[in-house]
Amino acid sequence: MKYASLLLLIILGSTFSYAQEIPSRWDELVATDFPKALAKSSKTCILPIGILEKHGPHSPIGTDLIHVREWAARAVKEEYAVVFPDYFYGQINEARHQFGTFALPSKVLWDLLEATCDEIARNGFDKIVILNGHGGNPEFLQFFMQSLLNKRHNYVVYLYRPEDDPDYLSEYRKMHKSDLSTDMHAGERETSTLLYYRPDLMRMDRASDQNGSDQKRSSLQGLYTPIWWYSSFPNHYAGEGNKASKEFGKFIAEHEIASFIKALKEVKADNKTIQLQNEFYDRVDNLNK
Repeated sequence: MKYASLLLLIILGSTFSYAQEIPSRWDELVATDFPKALAKSSKTCILPIGILEKHGPHSPIGTDLIHVREWAARAVKEEYAVVFPDYFYGQINEARHQFGTFALPSKVLWDLLEATCDEIARNGFDKIVILNGHGGNPEFLQFFMQSLLNKRHNYVVYLYRPEDDPDYLSEYRKMHKSDLSTDMHAGERETSTLLYYRPDLMRMDRASDQNGSDQKRSSLQGLYTPIWWYSSFPNHYAGEGNKASKEFGKFIAEHEIASFIKALKEVKADNKTIQLQNEFYDRVDNLNK
């Protein structure tokens, strides 16, 4: 009888403990647990940025968003940080001719991102890690970050830019079946990743329904035009999604999760960047004094 009572207490205790675990998603936190989340995360918030756009005839419109959402969710299981809810506001004008695209004016994108970072900081975070999943965002994000130095901010923004190690790249090339040079959008890599993260959303029987090859309709040398992507890939599909596999996706996902966890640990331990940033602002403020 005593043994049964003790076992019941253990079960109830473990259940209570489990129920008291602090969620990592911002929108799943109870407001009264926010201070605990701030402390546990070392005031670190991940801002996963995706997009809404066509991903070939077979992968969901939110592929980039789903990718970074799943990526972050798995990383914070090992290294806790608070994950901001779904953010799909990025540069995607080149896909406006396709159903499902959500493209906002550039000024709105800029103001919204800065306002979002300001609000994240107002809630107590001083470290914001941007985890980008969309190939059309890096130039915008890098310029945005440099422009943060235009006025004083009481937080630091880190843009995660993964660097693949030689061993990973070597194995990646061995496993990759399609032409590496043309695997850019909804092709083998992206399709494989989503097959691993969310196989239930994939429509692989349609992966060959449209042409994902470069149409080469423009041959300008040494010149950039905003229509370059459409001239090459009017179907908004670049690669061969039909050659994807869940096994390849697992290989990619495990590597990217492990790499991001390392970066996240570094961010949480970093106190130098905010010091240097404040030093910079102070020198700007005192330049003519």
